[in-house]
Amino acid sequence: MTEIGRLREKRSLWQKIVDVGLADFETLTRGVDGAGLDDLERVLLEADFGVELTEQLVGELEEAVARGKIRSQTEVRTMLGTRIRSVLNGSECTSGWTDTGDVYVTLLMGVNGTGKTTTAAKLAYGSITEGRSVLLAATDTFRSGAQEQLRMWAIKLGVEIVGGQPGADPASVAYDAAEAARARGIDHLIVDTAGRLHTQRDLMDELEKIDRVLGRQISAAPHERLLVVDATSGQNVLHQARDFGSRLALTGLVLSKFDSTARGGTAVAVAQELSVPVCYLGTGETSADLMPFDPDRYVEKLLGPG
Repeated sequence: MTEIGRLREKRSLWQKIVDVGLADFETLTRGVDGAGLDDLERVLLEADFGVELTEQLVGELEEAVARGKIRSQTEVRTMLGTRIRSVLNGSECTSGWTDTGDVYVTLLMGVNGTGKTTTAAKLAYGSITEGRSVLLAATDTFRSGAQEQLRMWAIKLGVEIVGGQPGADPASVAYDAAEAARARGIDHLIVDTAGRLHTQRDLMDELEKIDRVLGRQISAAPHERLLVVDATSGQNVLHQARDFGSRLALTGLVLSKFDSTARGGTAVAVAQELSVPVCYLGTGETSADLMPFDPDRYVEKLLGPG
């Protein structure tokens, strides 16, 4: 990518809207023409808002301008921000540790390379800092080094871990972890699973089996089913949420590797289409680099300086 291309990529969503001339006074007073609407649509699609939500936002802006309800840059920005917040707040995250009177269980899932294991460590760190005991379950018994990676995190954090022999039934590891958590009076059990694609039917069946085993061992478990997705993967996030959600009822997303909102419309598109909220943002590689998702803060970062 050229230097000019990199600079354009770093521009905020609002700056890109201003660049195509959709927020200047003259345009707003005379009405937005077809070319202007096409430009806005392109900007929103490039930011991964998805076709459905993009069409809604473009249509609502066109109508507001035509009726004279919007006549300044500030009003355009306010309208977009308000609309995006309404979508995000409509699927507000209700996940997070609560006192169930038993072990609270979090099940992590997702495709390979999204950061599930690191997210497990970050969630464990969050519980530890709030005074809870944690047990990690390493149910990826097939990928070389998967259990060792989680084991190293467990040592670093000073928490217990349950794993299995290479090639063992992942659901049996989940069973052992649930039994151990109850026997040891653990507050929070975090279950890390193998990466899988929706097309790998046997692995998706295996994930459902892990979920069932946890539910049989601990009432209402898993209490959280979090899909970990790579924040930089654009519309693949929507596809993954749709595919995993068709097999298990997701309670929320974790956007890992999150360091820019340049294409941040994905979170909004998932909330709009699937009513699955974003619960956490992974912002780095250390155990402390996980923050609860705040719709207001997210929208401000997404739009950028006004």
